[in-house]
Amino acid sequence: MNSFSQALDFIARNGQVPGEPQLPTLVHLTLGTVRIAWIGIGIALVIALPIGVWLGHMHRGSFLAINVGNIWRALPSLAVLAIGVAFLGLGLGNVELALIVLAVPPVITNAYVAVDGVDRDVVDAARGMGLSGWQILRRVELPLGVPLIFAGIRTGALFVVSTTTIAALTGYSGSLGDIINNEASYHLSGVLGAAICIAALALLTDLLLALIQRALTPRGATLEKHAARQEAIGPPLAEKV
Repeated sequence: MNSFSQALDFIARNGQVPGEPQLPTLVHLTLGTVRIAWIGIGIALVIALPIGVWLGHMHRGSFLAINVGNIWRALPSLAVLAIGVAFLGLGLGNVELALIVLAVPPVITNAYVAVDGVDRDVVDAARGMGLSGWQILRRVELPLGVPLIFAGIRTGALFVVSTTTIAALTGYSGSLGDIINNEASYHLSGVLGAAICIAALALLTDLLLALIQRALTPRGATLEKHAARQEAIGPPLAEKV
């Protein structure tokens, strides 16, 4: 408990340690961590979402979307860093490569499953109304697949945010990893304080994506989900009485 209170004091002091020379502020390192994380998430989405959505729309390529994605996910981040040194050297580019490798598999897999799993009767009805393949994807499959697509995005984002501390291992400074990998200067309270900040960033990222998901989910799908939940738990107690 004492270590936790000292970690909170470290956060309140904005990352400064009594008796130590001026250190980078906690706010500065946190913003650097956010920058690293969102660059990786953004690039992963640009790569994975179109591939997963297209394969799901075509109803083919399940091996690529699921199995290859799982193999990719099995690659250790440190191994990716080591391999990336040969091509990108040490620095931010190598870090982003490792984060992208983490984020792509859940995004591409969930995007494929979300679009491929849309009710075929709904798709056939849309096609019968004269909608083209692109219109069916944009107006039917994507809106109905939003919850599952965002489940993959949120999972990938959590992987990325929680792994940004590896940036310090590549010689790139400017993230909370600088604190976690420098216990000699920041002491245990600083390392624990940085870990708390990483956890808070992960929770805030998930909350932000959940709000975006809620805004993009069609109202009809939300009502259908609520009705299914009510059916599962039964009628309200007043009605039972």
